[in-house]
Amino acid sequence: MALTLSVLDQSPVRAGSTPREALQETIELARLCDELGYSRYWVAEHHASDALAGCSPEVLLGRLSAETVRIRLGSGGVMLPHYSPYKVAENFKLLQTLYPNRIDLGVGRAPGTDPFTAAAIRYGSQVGPEHFPNMVADLQALLNDTDPSTPGMENARAFPKTEIPPEMWMLGSSEDSAMLAGLAGLPYNFAYFINPNITTDIFDIYRARFKPGPNLSKAHTCLTLFAVCAETEEEAQRLATSRDLWYIRLLRGNPGPFPSPEEARDYPFADSELELIRSNRSKRAVGTAIQVREKIETLAEEFGADEIMLVTITHDPKARLRSYELIARECELR
Repeated sequence: MALTLSVLDQSPVRAGSTPREALQETIELARLCDELGYSRYWVAEHHASDALAGCSPEVLLGRLSAETVRIRLGSGGVMLPHYSPYKVAENFKLLQTLYPNRIDLGVGRAPGTDPFTAAAIRYGSQVGPEHFPNMVADLQALLNDTDPSTPGMENARAFPKTEIPPEMWMLGSSEDSAMLAGLAGLPYNFAYFINPNITTDIFDIYRARFKPGPNLSKAHTCLTLFAVCAETEEEAQRLATSRDLWYIRLLRGNPGPFPSPEEARDYPFADSELELIRSNRSKRAVGTAIQVREKIETLAEEFGADEIMLVTITHDPKARLRSYELIARECELR
């Protein structure tokens, strides 16, 4: 089957490395994925994290767009409840003006941080996640130069004007986001790497509620999953242990930077933690190029996904580059 593959980069900070190095690695990976033929390259938003360096997608996208030629660049995503839809519209219309028809605006409802930091970002604003559906509608209107629905904003217009607005996406990891994406007439990206226990009918829920919007006449879906590819299955599994240990530490509340496979090898996992890791192994694409392609194809068919987006984290940055190279070659992206 023909696959449309894209990339989500969380700008991971490796143990023994720095945020600056993590961002330089993001730039290098974006250049490579542009050359390899991936469709989109999205960057994430996380705050107060010593493991993930990307706290401002719109700033990072400005640099990545200048470093690439063809690939679409986007946010995976902007955590909209923190911000004014007007300012988000301005940021992404400016990016679209600089780099026409290459900018995606993925929005989500999650805070991307702890409650204290989320409150600090909002700086006293009482407009919280409960207003997310209205914020989505207003942002859509501002991107399309139509009247926002919130009283008092009817005449608001975001500049600069663009002939074609940025491509807006809904991101999510639950049925609530699937329903909202459908009702809003937006393409929908499901974070399977965050919630791998979702049932395979999640896109059916979205499609059943889809109403054509100002920029999308037909439902469109993307599934984002964790993937690591290497020359051997053993090596790919070894590389993936870094994220396994980081995930266990995340559940404990103090993940820190991404550890090395050697640190993961020597870590005293509890039996319950090992069982959790084992239970998630079938829900990611880790192995040789052929194994990863087969897993991607299987998940795309099971979920009915139009696109697949891959997030790869390894302690060795060269192994991450190599993973995307092997997958692109196997899937014949070029």
